[in-house]
Amino acid sequence: MRRIALTLIAALLAAYPVSIAVGGGEIPGGPVDSSGLLQVPWRVDEHRLSNGMRALMLQDRRAPSIVFQVWYGVGSRDDPKGKTGVAHMLEHMMFRGTEKYGPKEFSNIVMRNGGSHNAFTSFDYTAYFERIASDRLGLVMELEADRMVNLVLKQEELTPEQKVVMEERRSRTEDSPTGALFEKLRAASYTKHAYRNPIIGWAEDIDGYSLEDLEAFYKRYYTPNNATAVIVGDFDVSEAIRLLEKHFGPIPSLPFEGRPRMTEPEQTTSRRLVVRKEAQLPYVAMAHHAPNWKHDDGPALIMLENILGGGETSRLYQRLVRKDAIALGAGADYTYVSLDPMLFYLYGQPAPGKEAIDVEKTILDEVDRLIRKGVSKEELERNLRSIEAQTIFSMDSHFYRAMQLGRAMIAGDWQLVNGYLPSLAKVTSADIVRVAKKFLRPQNRTTATLVPIPLDKKQPRPKKTKGGQTHGGSR
Repeated sequence: MRRIALTLIAALLAAYPVSIAVGGGEIPGGPVDSSGLLQVPWRVDEHRLSNGMRALMLQDRRAPSIVFQVWYGVGSRDDPKGKTGVAHMLEHMMFRGTEKYGPKEFSNIVMRNGGSHNAFTSFDYTAYFERIASDRLGLVMELEADRMVNLVLKQEELTPEQKVVMEERRSRTEDSPTGALFEKLRAASYTKHAYRNPIIGWAEDIDGYSLEDLEAFYKRYYTPNNATAVIVGDFDVSEAIRLLEKHFGPIPSLPFEGRPRMTEPEQTTSRRLVVRKEAQLPYVAMAHHAPNWKHDDGPALIMLENILGGGETSRLYQRLVRKDAIALGAGADYTYVSLDPMLFYLYGQPAPGKEAIDVEKTILDEVDRLIRKGVSKEELERNLRSIEAQTIFSMDSHFYRAMQLGRAMIAGDWQLVNGYLPSLAKVTSADIVRVAKKFLRPQNRTTATLVPIPLDKKQPRPKKTKGGQTHGGSR
């Protein structure tokens, strides 16, 4: 499958030859000619029910199947103080049964009808989905509508689920060196905003949930006027609207006071922390506060992310892994579609025998080189075509397209999917240099270094505290 994907991407790139910069050097380039960009078809039908629930529908009749998703405007950023992770816990409890369908009946019904289902919680949203044959659309709508309003919460169901979530946290974070590193890095990067808390929650909070906590959270956020249905696949729009009205229409909307408004103070001094944990190799990661889609600099930050750390052809990978051979991997990560501004990461894992400080210095040296010399038009266009090819290939997936619509809707505007590639084509080399100077500056940076502890010198586990300051061996 990976070979097929790479072949398709290569074919797409070959179909659109890049321009050659005069002189072949690091010559700053202007915006890329967008006339050759492939047009991504987003022919979306919208519908709004009288109770405030929204629906986005995208037809794709290549196969007799559909993806149905219900997105709620609630995520870990909305967790009450002292109850971190409650949004994620409620996601688990949503599979524990309603008045009509008992525990496991939801799953059994979907599977008996040849479908699959799951759910996911993020900082900004919680979403539930089914993949199933087109003629079962009404069935999954009935199931989702039922648990939107009729969830039954019981202590005998909550207690074992708390243990499941604690084990999930243990495996993904506490027993994962890089998982722990990034959790503490995020907690140190934010001082006020709830993005500092892990989606899964802090361990001491998970232990303390009550049924009343979950019931209050459910009643506040699980209401049709805070939900969006997304349907992608082989279906008739008018029939889908009829089914939406039949199953979700009768659910009354509840007074919704909205989501908490949050801001993060500007970071004015660099921060640094060390995480000491059992691991084979060190790791270094840097986080910088950066704006999202609501800011004009968003598209330039996407291009900066791809140029610096977008895979094996990126500058960081080529320099640290291929040329200098001091790292096993290096890259960048930036979140464009979000409710509130997030972070721009730079990271790398030293190769055996190499030091984290050398990886950190080389990453920053590459950032400095980009600022000093700019980006040639050839490199700019090559990266745009790479993003374009990845986007087009991903469009083959019903689930991917539904995800893009849902995420954009929660962030504020599903039409973001239409303007994504054209906005990148307008980015110039000067734009990329400007945002690198503005957001990757030292005063806006928090750096976390993983220092491995040999297994035979394992330190006693300190008492857990919030904020990423001392728990798990960090400082």
